[in-house]
Amino acid sequence: MPMPPPKPSTEGKRDRQVVHEMGQIVRALEVEGPQRPEELARLVGASYWERDRFDRALGFAVADGLVYRTSEGSLAAAG
Repeated sequence: MPMPPPKPSTEGKRDRQVVHEMGQIVRALEVEGPQRPEELARLVGASYWERDRFDRALGFAVADGLVYRTSEGSLAAAG
């Protein structure tokens, strides 16, 4: 009897590239300090990434607790 398909995830599939992109985001925040999302995107060169990759990687980084939003609305590295 065949195995049932895996349950759908609200998170979406992670690939090796998104893990790398998350690392770039965290390193930029560690080096440069808290940043507005637009400035963070510029720092990591997100304009050269595939469409929506920055938002996806940032979403995973926030969900994993690696990045958080400050009370001023900037993004900062956790830890």
